[in-house]
Amino acid sequence: MGKSYQKGWVNPRGKKWYGYFRRTTFDPSTNGIKTVTVPVILGLRSEITKTQAREMLAREIAQLQGQITEDGTVKSGAVTFGWFVRNRYLPLKEADWREETAKVKKLIITADLVIPFEGARLDNFDKYILQRHLNKLARTHSKDRVMQIRSYVRAIFADAVDQDYLTKDPARSLKVPANLRPVDKTTLTWDQLRAALDRLLEQSLRDWILVLLDMSNALRPSELFCLRWLSLLEEPLLLDIQETFYRGKVRPFGKTEDSITKVPVAEPLVEKLLEWKDVLTDELRRKKVKLTPDTFMFPGRFGTPIDPSNFRKRVLHRLAEELGLPKLTFQVIRRTIATLAEGHVKGVQGMLRHSTVQTTQNVYMQILQPRVRETVDAVHEELSRKSKLARKPPNHAGASRAANVLLEATAGSQGRGAERKFSGNSLHATKLQPSSGREVLLND
Repeated sequence: MGKSYQKGWVNPRGKKWYGYFRRTTFDPSTNGIKTVTVPVILGLRSEITKTQAREMLAREIAQLQGQITEDGTVKSGAVTFGWFVRNRYLPLKEADWREETAKVKKLIITADLVIPFEGARLDNFDKYILQRHLNKLARTHSKDRVMQIRSYVRAIFADAVDQDYLTKDPARSLKVPANLRPVDKTTLTWDQLRAALDRLLEQSLRDWILVLLDMSNALRPSELFCLRWLSLLEEPLLLDIQETFYRGKVRPFGKTEDSITKVPVAEPLVEKLLEWKDVLTDELRRKKVKLTPDTFMFPGRFGTPIDPSNFRKRVLHRLAEELGLPKLTFQVIRRTIATLAEGHVKGVQGMLRHSTVQTTQNVYMQILQPRVRETVDAVHEELSRKSKLARKPPNHAGASRAANVLLEATAGSQGRGAERKFSGNSLHATKLQPSSGREVLLND
């Protein structure tokens, strides 16, 4: 468990007994581990013997390197960060993670936390060390990755406190670095999407219908490549998504609870899918393979699902290079469709099958400058229209009071009837003429 069983040594210095023992600590200047000698004052030589001093040193080592629990056992503070993460944190968290999710999370935690702090003692961490490490990651990692690491660090040290390995949480007030790298928000236009489809139609019918379906329904690649023909419901024009494909495995669940559901498909697209079904049937017949409801819609060379990563590199990246697109991935397609799609935001949320509308609005839907221009022009056009309220008869009583105030101000400075200039315009106060028992100020 990383406990230290050293006894240390005792030496006299002047009138006192001094105890010494070695301790590993984290050095932020080198981002590594170093060993230091810790001195402890034990007492006066005139009051205690050397044997008593050794006993006191043993107790000091236990107190400095561990915490005494209620049952009298000592949990060693010499436990390293790497040992705690592997033996205490991850075993508790793995029960809440799916198998594929656990692999990804463990890789991230290991690469960005365990390896840099493998031998560092838990009780040697403070806010400065952790914040400095997070700021360093922010210079080379994406915003999402840094936010994940911050969350993991806080969870790890909170667990260390809960399990009595630490008395104080050094990560409790850890801040998000200010210099985070910008998140990729690439979106395309309708013309760019159509150009990609036109080029694909010239190259491969299968790839064309596959990407067309992905663009039309903003499907996740894990859902798209795992579709079977039994998933296509012709009568109600629906796709029944019941499986996903991830890292070479077919899974009976999706990314979220709302992923596994039926989604509507445009009728012309269903007709194109049925045409592709006929073509695929002929291809399989030549290979002496029968197309069944369990056959994948877009099978690879051996009848298994196409690897999404392979398709992205082989087809989408090549298309982006040929057409001069800034970027073309499944994520870009999904973000573009969310941004360009017309209709209510709840309809877009349902199309993308997000659990919350905040994800749809804040992560996927991007601001389009042409639409901003249209909005600004529309607002200005509305403000430029003639007001219906302006056609109503003027309020003579209010006008009279305002005119008298203006007249008094003018007369006080330059005399009655003088000219008063406001912002380059001349306003001439002339004479008072009675109107229904009230005075009004007339302009020349």
